[in-house]
Amino acid sequence: MDEERPRTVLFMLATRRGIRPHTAFSEEYARVAQALRSEGYKVAPPPGSRHYERLLTVGGVKTAPHAPTTRVLERMFQRPIGDLLRSAADEPSDERQGSTWAPSPSVLSESEMLMTARDAASHAGEAAALRLDDLTLDQLDDELLALARGYGSKAPAEVFGEAHGLLQRAQVDLERTRAPEQHTRLYYAAARASALLAAVSFDLGALAPAVSFARTAAQYGKTIDHGPAQAYAYGMLAFMAFWDGRPSESVRLAKTAQQFGGLGDTARRRLFAIEARAHGHLRADDQAQRAIRAALEQTSGHRDELHDDIGGEFGFDAARTAMSHATTCLLLRDPAHAEEFATKALTLLGNRPQDEVPIVVSGPAAIDLARARLMRGEVEGAQEALNPVFEVAPGWRGSGMMERLIAARIELTRPEFRGAPAALALAEQIEEFSALSPARRLGAQSPLALEA
Repeated sequence: MDEERPRTVLFMLATRRGIRPHTAFSEEYARVAQALRSEGYKVAPPPGSRHYERLLTVGGVKTAPHAPTTRVLERMFQRPIGDLLRSAADEPSDERQGSTWAPSPSVLSESEMLMTARDAASHAGEAAALRLDDLTLDQLDDELLALARGYGSKAPAEVFGEAHGLLQRAQVDLERTRAPEQHTRLYYAAARASALLAAVSFDLGALAPAVSFARTAAQYGKTIDHGPAQAYAYGMLAFMAFWDGRPSESVRLAKTAQQFGGLGDTARRRLFAIEARAHGHLRADDQAQRAIRAALEQTSGHRDELHDDIGGEFGFDAARTAMSHATTCLLLRDPAHAEEFATKALTLLGNRPQDEVPIVVSGPAAIDLARARLMRGEVEGAQEALNPVFEVAPGWRGSGMMERLIAARIELTRPEFRGAPAALALAEQIEEFSALSPARRLGAQSPLALEA
């Protein structure tokens, strides 16, 4: 084997200096060559990897390297080239175990000191290069914060593009740093970007990508043991499970999410609301009502950074809670409480400036109010509730709105509405409005409609 062949003094010294690999040797060779070049000497490029390996083996080269190469090697190791190519076994034992810098350790030249200084500077530079500027991570965090808080103010397609770009930046930066605390920040950023991609994919009616992004967010959260990030992702998986017609799986996922550590009231309120919806799909009235009460009882004052401090799409305020409970009550065929919760949601949203009202909450709440009124036979009241919804631009018509509108459309097929001009006109409006939604163009279907 090659490692069993006699090695040269050059091999011994390079090993002690920590530059045995060809790449490390070439880097130091280049630094010394540059110093000699600045002194007016002619130097050659570093030996290739094969030539270098021959220099490390006794008898590997028949003649000494040419002067431009020899000059650099002798400066690097402070030995004549003849000594460097001798067998290391011929070195006196004290030389084999002693300093690699010079035959006499007591003699230290300025050139050697400069070489040591350059080595130290190079190592420090390499270490610094393995850490990103913290301002880079601050900028990524700021953009994720703005996107989460502005989620309801941007069209889904725009959110998808921005979130995708932020996820890619986090992934690239993870490869550029070796600092543990920066890895933690970047995995957390990747978890948030993936979660936003899951949410917007669902809004666009693309369930398979939404599920995949939610699982990705959960994995990133698991990597850094971030309870709130994992809970949010599992909550999304639970939400998408009942939307996909698997309410029992949804209940299991929601309960799993509730077990993660570090959750504040907002996170727990959201998870109980999702669990209530799942029970609603199962027509499990008692369990649904119990989950609704649990959601409303989350008032301990506990907070977490994701759901409370960042908030936005990660938040779950009183308006969103009421909107979700309205949908649960509709699943239980309880129009009175559905109207109560939907009205509460719209009232809370009405107290905000118009540009701060998220369509992803106001739209579904208005549709739930309309559907509750249709359950009581009030077509005119339903039309009034839906008028603001019909003004929503096509790019904003996400799955959350579409699934509710289709369910409302099915309410209009009840016998008492057949032939009624107002009911027919409203049904046509719903069909025309739904046809232009991104979710419909992507082929999304609504289990809620099937259960209506």
